[in-house]
Amino acid sequence: MHAEFCFYVRQIAFPEQKAGCRSNKFDRMSTSIYSADRLKAFVKQVFMKMGSSEEKAETASDVLIGADLRGVDSHGVARLIGYVRLWEADRVNIAPEIKVVHETPSTATVDGDSGLGLVVAPQAMQLAIEKAKEVGTGWVAVKNSNHYGIAGHHAMMALEHDMIGFSMTNASPLVAPTFANERLLGTNPIAFAAPTLNEPPLVADFATTTAANGKLEILQRKGLDTPTGWVQDKNGKGTVDSHALKQGGALLPLGGDRERSSHKGYCLGSMVDILSAVLSGANYGPWVPPFVSFLPVSDNPVGEGIGHFFGAMRVDAFRPAEEFKRHMDQWICRFREAKPVDGQERVIIPGDPERETEAIRRREGIPLLAPVVRDLEEVAQKFDLAFCEQAH
Repeated sequence: MHAEFCFYVRQIAFPEQKAGCRSNKFDRMSTSIYSADRLKAFVKQVFMKMGSSEEKAETASDVLIGADLRGVDSHGVARLIGYVRLWEADRVNIAPEIKVVHETPSTATVDGDSGLGLVVAPQAMQLAIEKAKEVGTGWVAVKNSNHYGIAGHHAMMALEHDMIGFSMTNASPLVAPTFANERLLGTNPIAFAAPTLNEPPLVADFATTTAANGKLEILQRKGLDTPTGWVQDKNGKGTVDSHALKQGGALLPLGGDRERSSHKGYCLGSMVDILSAVLSGANYGPWVPPFVSFLPVSDNPVGEGIGHFFGAMRVDAFRPAEEFKRHMDQWICRFREAKPVDGQERVIIPGDPERETEAIRRREGIPLLAPVVRDLEEVAQKFDLAFCEQAH
């Protein structure tokens, strides 16, 4: 018997989409809204069907749904079918034995045993937190892992302990360094989270490229072009074609080109690659294995799997935590009071858009594009799980 997951709430159609005149473009852009709790239950069941323990499946589904709740749709359930395909290709160990292979009181290197990054990363971040509790700071490098979802999820784990959190990971080589016509770096995101007293915590979570690859995939699903400066074509020329990567092109470092300081994005991406992989023993640069299951893995790897890097800093190792958090509130309030430029209502604090989106989506549900729903229905069929769309 099929397990039932009937959690459809409503469907949004775009105004241009008229009855009897439904183009493929508008079909791709139609959006269905789903309950976060029931969507998470479905995702958890998928990981368990793959052979994950209930505890690890809970952790993995938390990370994925957390991305959708915060509006980072590129790293949410849209990625589920990718993890399933990696598992089918025997490139993910669904029941890893995660272990520490090198350690000091404040540092560690973790071997993820080729496990889901969605599981390996939270465990490594928790180790960094435990070390910070003991000696003030904790730093953990990870090798032999896989795609770990949104960087911010892991950095934010430090907040409830009155700690500052750091999270970063290297990724598949899709990015051409400044002046290069070759893909050598990943989108290599960085996240930083700082606790506060009464204000919402400050959370910065960003790719070191002009945009994450997942955002490119969203544009592809919608049939839209990219903004200028996101990608270059196979000849190294700027383009707005959202399919440029599939045709031999590359993503660009933060800044887009040298005149707009892409060398700074290149430096940031390099820093993440070195801390995540050269330091841990993972693959780096062009040797990082691709997230897409049908692309080949290097025959001559320089390390093991994908690499991550985590940090936790106990605030009271530097000054009284309450004092720091009070000043964080003051910092945030002063920036909120900044005079906005014409056409803008306010100055945004890092983490504001995600936090506000999460409040809405917890209340109203998570929107999924039609192609994502079709992918989830394919996953449901594969594992004998009914992904129902029953009108609310």
